[in-house]
Amino acid sequence: MEARQYEDILYEEKEGVATITVNRPDSLNAFRMGTYEEVADAVRRAGWNKEIGVIVLTGAGTRAFGVGGDSKNKKWERAGRGTIGVPVEEVHAAIRDVPKPVIAKVRGYAIGGGNVLCTLCDLTIAGEGAIFGQIGPKMGSVDPGFGTALLARSIGEKKAREMWYLCRRYSAREAMAMGLVNAVVPDAELDAEVDRWCAEILGHSPTAIAIAKRSFNADTEHIRGISNLGFEAVALYFHTDECKETNAAFREKRKPRLRGRKD
Repeated sequence: MEARQYEDILYEEKEGVATITVNRPDSLNAFRMGTYEEVADAVRRAGWNKEIGVIVLTGAGTRAFGVGGDSKNKKWERAGRGTIGVPVEEVHAAIRDVPKPVIAKVRGYAIGGGNVLCTLCDLTIAGEGAIFGQIGPKMGSVDPGFGTALLARSIGEKKAREMWYLCRRYSAREAMAMGLVNAVVPDAELDAEVDRWCAEILGHSPTAIAIAKRSFNADTEHIRGISNLGFEAVALYFHTDECKETNAAFREKRKPRLRGRKD
């Protein structure tokens, strides 16, 4: 695949491992339009390179792995590629479709869309300071596919509902106990631990691993259809007064005025 120049991410290939770093630390590595496109491109670039055996997805700095879409961009004003105006489906599809394991390396916050990426990645390894959780219902959004249904497969339906309905925060240790995270190590040891996992994977048959990934995905592939349908509904929801009020309240750090409440 022909290489392209990136603005929002860093891309590195080294000894069979491709590392994709979302490089927007001042925005807690939030995704804007170009970020979605670049991450999807980089995952596909690495995933179809026969010299690459593992892909690592991470965020720049120590504050955040990622927090989903950039809150500076109003959801109902998005007008780019993708059902909801940003190509989030392309990022999700790229991670699932490439025949290589994708590892989420998590420092700091993995909130909202960042938590969804951790759900989608084949493996998630976190530093002890990592924080996981969902935020959509607090700001007028939801991931109606992999971020909900696949999350329920990963951590159990009761816990997934709790995560979405209450929008609480969970420590790395709590996330590992749920099944969202594979391993937790001291923050200073995170890079070395991910390197060890990559080296171990690289010592195994890439074809066998590719077949295993396809087999795992086959069991949950119907969620892609749910996601496509759900995003059509979300695109309509973004234009409602309820969504706009919830989003405004989040920005203004106040309670939303919903269900006829006047306070």
